[in-house]
Amino acid sequence: MQQQTDSGGLSVPNGRDLLTAAAFVVGVNAVGALPAVFVGSDTAWIDKPAFFPPELAFPVVWTLLFTLLGVALYRVWRTPESTARSRALALFAGQFAVNLVWTPVFFGLRTPVAGLAIIAVLWVAILATIRAIERVDRPAAALLLPYLAWVSFATVLNAAIAF
Repeated sequence: MQQQTDSGGLSVPNGRDLLTAAAFVVGVNAVGALPAVFVGSDTAWIDKPAFFPPELAFPVVWTLLFTLLGVALYRVWRTPESTARSRALALFAGQFAVNLVWTPVFFGLRTPVAGLAIIAVLWVAILATIRAIERVDRPAAALLLPYLAWVSFATVLNAAIAF
């Protein structure tokens, strides 16, 4: 990120970098929301366990997580080209694709067992992505830790619903 120094010696990102970062955040949020927009996320059919969060938690949490993912993706994208960067970007894309598949399977097909299989693959993919990103940009990798935590919780929740 290009930096400019204001009169107080504070380093601030330039406008173009801020716009680019914002585009990554908006893009990840927009793509991430598509499955719920097209398939929906109706929970009326679910026999909810006692620890099922309030319905409002899901869109709030996912918006925050997708925002962190967008910032992390931007941070990796802006690093110099390298094999490690390419691997991190590819793993990010792969785990994000798995994430996008879960909603249509769980909510659209109403198959929690298949959803559990997908979310287990997602958890492993997120872990691999964090490790790959850590080799390129440690703060970006740290931004994915809340995502891993939420998907860990969602895996337990999915298992409770499935069984």
